[in-house]
Amino acid sequence: MARYMDAKCRLCRREGEKLYLKGSKCYSDKCAIERRPYAPGMHGQSRRPGRASDYGLQLREKQKVKRIYGLQEKQFRRYFQDADRMPGVTGLNLLQLLESRLDNVVYRMGWASSRTEARQMVRHKHVMVNGRVVNIPSYRVPVGAKLTLTEKAREHLRVKAAVEAASQRGVADWVDVDLQSLQGTFRELPARDQLDPGIHEQLIVELYSK
Repeated sequence: MARYMDAKCRLCRREGEKLYLKGSKCYSDKCAIERRPYAPGMHGQSRRPGRASDYGLQLREKQKVKRIYGLQEKQFRRYFQDADRMPGVTGLNLLQLLESRLDNVVYRMGWASSRTEARQMVRHKHVMVNGRVVNIPSYRVPVGAKLTLTEKAREHLRVKAAVEAASQRGVADWVDVDLQSLQGTFRELPARDQLDPGIHEQLIVELYSK
């Protein structure tokens, strides 16, 4: 599968906002968008904002959400198709499906400083769901599932650093986590008001509905 191998900070600069792709760096004065708040590339500073077309706004929103969750186009489209088939509001369904990914749940529980780091932990078999090791980042965590880290993962310096940061910033409202024992429960699907207000999922629905 194709992977984005360039600097992740360029993605934040392209979208004009923090996507929190680099963990603790995003909260420091080293954040690229704080130092260079303009689009990447040699013509980044000379680009005029202007008013984007409706299609342009929809496309940018899709690209932004794809980058936040670290997905490729084919994967993202499949999530939208699943959300569209589900009862309820398609946009909210989409966000809830994305939030239910195992790598995202690990990140939301504060065991990793970024979704990329959480994905690596899952792939290296450091995460257990209901007592069973799961190494598929896209695994859809069921509501009520209990997550734990392996003994080996608990000793990793990156995990300890992420947990320390999470103890200060807090974790998502829809998970129950014990940051001491490194155990947690995916208590419920998040409500819309618990999710990022900067995401405008209706634009994505409009884009794919054409």
